[in-house]
Amino acid sequence: MPTVVKCPTCGTDVVWAPENKFRPFCSERCKQIDLGAWATEKYVIGGKPGDAAADPDEPHDD
Repeated sequence: MPTVVKCPTCGTDVVWAPENKFRPFCSERCKQIDLGAWATEKYVIGGKPGDAAADPDEPHDD
């Protein structure tokens, strides 16, 4: 039985299969709506500036 997930944008059932090139979205439209939300910072990943992994080329304070 194929895995079925909900489209993150509209909630439609989506079959999670290689044939669905938009997965986890149901369509190109829903995919673009989600991308637009990230671009306008409607969605953000929490954390403080500087929490990213250290740059290997910068000297350490060790």
